[in-house]
Formats: sequence, C-alpha cells, structure tokens
Amino acid sequence: MRTRVKICGIICPEDGVVAAEAGADAIGLVFYPASPRAVTIGLARAVVDRLPPFVSVVGLFVNAQERAIRDVLAGVRIDLLQFHGDEPPQACGLYGCPYIKALTMRNGMDVRRQAADYSDAAALLLDAYHRDLRGGSGECFDWARFPRDIDKPLILAGGLNPDNVMQAIEVTRPYAVDVSSGVEHDKGIKDPVRIAAFMRNVTGFRCKTRDRDNNGTSE
Repeated sequence: MRTRVKICGIICPEDGVVAAEAGADAIGLVFYPASPRAVTIGLARAVVDRLPPFVSVVGLFVNAQERAIRDVLAGVRIDLLQFHGDEPPQACGLYGCPYIKALTMRNGMDVRRQAADYSDAAALLLDAYHRDLRGGSGECFDWARFPRDIDKPLILAGGLNPDNVMQAIEVTRPYAVDVSSGVEHDKGIKDPVRIAAFMRNVTGFRCKTRDRDNNGTSE
C-alpha cells in the first residue's frame, strides 16, 4: 500500500498548488489563531479555489468553539476535520464530517486506548509532544513507539523532512505522513524544492520496497 502525504500549514494559494502538483494527497489549513500558520476563512477559500481536483482539504482546529468550526465549514470546502487539542470524542463527531484525531506522544500515551475512545475517527495522527506548540515543532518522537496492530489508519507526524522521511516510513509503515515545517524555508512559507524532495523520497521508499519484493527478498 502506498504512503499518502499531507502537507500542512498552507497559507497561500501558490503553496497549495505547488503541493498538489508535487503529488500531495491532501493539504492542511490551520484554523488556530496562535499558530504562525493560521489562516482566515477568506484566505483558506483562496487556497482551496486554486487546488486541482482530487486533493483533499483538511481543516485543523485546537480546542475551538463549535461556532467557529461551523463558520469555517460554512465558508470553505473542508473534506476532513483534524482535532489537535484536548477535544473529547463526542465533540469531534458533531459536524457530520469525517475527522482525524491528533495524539501527542507524551510519556504514557496509550494509542490503543485512544483508538478505542475515538472509534469513529477516520484516522489517528501521532505527533511529537511539545510543551508549548500544537504541531509544527519540527521535533520527532521515538518511532519505535508507533504501533502496528491497530485497526485504524495511522498518520505519522512530527519532525519529518526530506532527509528522514524514507527511514520514518521504513520503521513505522504508516497509512500517511504529515509534514509542515520540514518543507519550509520560513514559518508558513513552503519551499518548492523541499516539497519536491520530500515527495520524491516518499515515492523512493515505495520503489525500493517494490524492487525488493520483485527480487524475492524479505524485508
């Protein structure tokens, strides 16, 4: 199965187009005012309007009020919600929209228990824990903690970049990878060269695995 890619923290239409043309499956729009990658509804709409077909749009929220989320859904095409705060399961399922629940991999995080609690989530996103930041920290967690026996799509995030993404996929075998700061040259400003390299290395892992399988060797 191929590894899907979400490029998060898009703040201008041009970067959304670059991500899509490079082969990203999804882009992420951050509706969290404290983030340097936050967008308004108007800016988000401008990004979405430039996207080609078949690119999913993920709206990221952190402990947002219900009205704020509903305002975004009314004003922008959002295909998936991503909850990156302390939202309980019942709050995530209010909107008639599939959602991803992000889990910060702090000490003691029980992913299996969270998968049971958020049983209606479309996927779980595992991200590095940072005391002050909700994503986009550029830090990794120990990939050995990434579980492989959960019957739900798992997305790997936290500290991914063109240099380490192939190894990250090799170790964790996620459904998808999520990158933000690792393909930037400044906060919120994506670097087309780094995006292309990231996508090339995700594809490179697939090619390496396929070649290994065709040669009859085990992983």
